[in-house]
Amino acid sequence: MDAGVSTVRAIVPAEAGGWRLDKALATALPEFSRERLKALINDGQVHRADGAPAGDPSAKVAPGDAFDVTVPPPIPLENEAQDIPLVIAYEDDHLIVVDKPAGLVVHPAAGNLDGTLVNALLHHCGGSLSGIGGVARPGIVHRIDKDTSGLMVAAKTDLAHEGLAKQFAAHSIDRRYRAIVAGLPVPTTGSVDGPIARSATHRKKMAIVQDGRGKRAVTHYRLITALKGASLVECRLETGRTHQVRVHMSSIGHPLLGDPVYGRIRPEHRSLLNRLGFERQALHAAHLGFIHPYSGEHLAFDSNMPPDMQALLMELAL
Repeated sequence: MDAGVSTVRAIVPAEAGGWRLDKALATALPEFSRERLKALINDGQVHRADGAPAGDPSAKVAPGDAFDVTVPPPIPLENEAQDIPLVIAYEDDHLIVVDKPAGLVVHPAAGNLDGTLVNALLHHCGGSLSGIGGVARPGIVHRIDKDTSGLMVAAKTDLAHEGLAKQFAAHSIDRRYRAIVAGLPVPTTGSVDGPIARSATHRKKMAIVQDGRGKRAVTHYRLITALKGASLVECRLETGRTHQVRVHMSSIGHPLLGDPVYGRIRPEHRSLLNRLGFERQALHAAHLGFIHPYSGEHLAFDSNMPPDMQALLMELAL
């Protein structure tokens, strides 16, 4: 047998009688996702106990049926593992929660082919990475902007990846951001409900659109502290669209301080930002809560604003 290849025996449980093969195997082998098992069946890696191939993921099974599942090692990603320091808020065998610093890109892309959070996770997690589709990768199920700091969760296993993805799709993840915005929102508590899509006039910008292209986006905000010509607000995301907080707060006339894309810097703030060397949007992912996909436990994490935002906040204090 090739190095790294393993074979596991799966017995169809009583409650799975009459189910599809891929669904029954996912119940018997919860460490694998249904999609991963389906791919293995289609690749001829699943056999009945008598050696006959089980080549149809939709074939019905009976209680007590036994199958041998051959699992090749996941194909490594081309991305390089890099020893980049991580601030870890929580970690277990299934997932990891990191406190991302501003300036760190989440995913390799044009212009940032390495030095990203993915490269750091590849190094830190070693072989313990989500293998959905047979490719070893950190299970990045959500992102925050390069110049936004704060909490992110990534999956190590297929089960965690699928479970977290379902919660994000159902909008049940509790995500709250701290933002320093220009002016004082009135009312001091409210919601912005505006669909977001790529701007038709600026390729690098997102925008609220009413032409049917946008995906529904909802942000709930509340004032925490009034400041000098600005405010510290909490933004709770009901949805998670690209640049959502930045677009929504700008749309109601309260852009984030330091935002080079969605905010026009007010004269009274320009000299302060320059003096502090503050060159990013004042946005921090401060709270993250979700249900652990394996244990069912509710997990919640909080992160203090980083020093640059705290310094800005102190300078603006009334």
